Amino acid sequence: MSSIVTFLLNLVILFPIGGAVLILAGAPARLTAIGIAVFNLAVSLLAFVSYDQVHSGYQFIGSIPVITEWNLRYTVGLDGLSLIMVLLTSIVTLAALWVTPKISKLEPQFYACLLLISAGAFGAFASLDLFFFYAFHELALIPTFLLIGIWGYGEKYERQAIAWKITIYLAVGSFVLLIGLIGIYQMAPMDARTFSIPGLQELARHGQLHSPHANSIYLFLLIGFGILISLFPFHTWAPEAYASAPTPAAMLHSGVLKKFGLYGLLRVALPLLPDAAKHWTGLLLLLLVGNIIYVGLATIGQKRLDMILGYSSVMHMGYIFLGIAAMNTIGLSGAALLMFAHGLSIAALFALTGHIRQQTGGTLLLSDLGGLAKVAPFLGFSFGLAAFASIGLPGFANFASEIMVFFGAFKNQPVASCCLGSFKITVVLALWGVVISAVYMLRAYRAVFMGDINKRWAGVQDIVPNLRWPVILLLGVLIVAGFFPQLFLNFLTPSVQAFFALP
Repeated sequence: MSSIVTFLLNLVILFPIGGAVLILAGAPARLTAIGIAVFNLAVSLLAFVSYDQVHSGYQFIGSIPVITEWNLRYTVGLDGLSLIMVLLTSIVTLAALWVTPKISKLEPQFYACLLLISAGAFGAFASLDLFFFYAFHELALIPTFLLIGIWGYGEKYERQAIAWKITIYLAVGSFVLLIGLIGIYQMAPMDARTFSIPGLQELARHGQLHSPHANSIYLFLLIGFGILISLFPFHTWAPEAYASAPTPAAMLHSGVLKKFGLYGLLRVALPLLPDAAKHWTGLLLLLLVGNIIYVGLATIGQKRLDMILGYSSVMHMGYIFLGIAAMNTIGLSGAALLMFAHGLSIAALFALTGHIRQQTGGTLLLSDLGGLAKVAPFLGFSFGLAAFASIGLPGFANFASEIMVFFGAFKNQPVASCCLGSFKITVVLALWGVVISAVYMLRAYRAVFMGDINKRWAGVQDIVPNLRWPVILLLGVLIVAGFFPQLFLNFLTPSVQAFFALP
């Protein structure tokens, strides 16, 4: 079974790329894309049930030599962390393609771009080689630019300006990240240099990764990954990009592709440079408070639903950073689970917001909406569930993961005499973020769905039964993971513990 899953795992990466080529060559765009997404979800579920939790570690490994002189190999495989991220990618990809409305222009190119983003995410999460880990992420950047610039919402010059802004930000982040990755490669002894991530982790465990510039290398990784994640103050590209992007593109980028940076910190930066990570902990705590408090307050001030969701996505990255900064089992496991939970909840919110935009002719101003739950009860009910998940209501995966993050960070630093340590102060501030998120999300829900309905929206239609299934899929997995988080933590916890000796 393991060899079969290994073969299918390569197809999960190659099929979206091949599907994009077939669609551009004339194959039915929507049917081909959804068929590939269904196949990838089936393979992800097969890997999920086939994974050997007893032995844990990297499994389903396949490798092909590329450049022997550089010890460069195309290598894919999964451990518990990457398995969960591949599962997230397959779920969100299917949901995003399913809810895609009728495309009025260049439909084949639109679906091809979505498939390339999905392929980039699959490849980045499954790669066990630094070169391909980086290259697959870059594969997804150009389609993102095209989707916003050509098919995005708003006036042409506005969306193209936003497309250039996100491209410049992400290109700078990728360049800074590349410097850090090159630095890691050069830290290994000359005769042991490798692009293999497991190989580098093994060198780190035996103390063979040395450099007087280790702290600087980690800072390059933190800033590079941080820009891709929208770490404060490098966050301004994200809300505008998500508000302007077509609905499926917003779902894929905010739900999946943004997790690349967080995954990179967990997979590469922390295991290989743990001492340097601790050196910069104070800086990270300061910046993540900016994500939670500053961006949270900015979210309250937004007047449009899409901008609220965009800023909300940026804000919640702060909680994941807090779990990463804790650098203990409960904190890192909570951060990994929150990556999964946030990807599902924000994808559901953008999917539902896309339906509202369609039905209202593009209007998403809170002051222009109201009472939509009266004419679209399923829309109102499902948006309420997704909003409650985003807030962190018990019963959803977001709650279980945020609790773990808070406990992990709070236990990281003992109380010194009568004073709170920096972690405990950060947790206290972060808890106010829960209040802030409840304020802006419940305010938005009341403005859009409650009260008297505007006569302009009396003809708004509810989500048709066929398009309810992707929403049910996203919310259903959120609820299952909320009531049974151990089902996913059984995969995540051994992986984060294996990076280095964790308390």
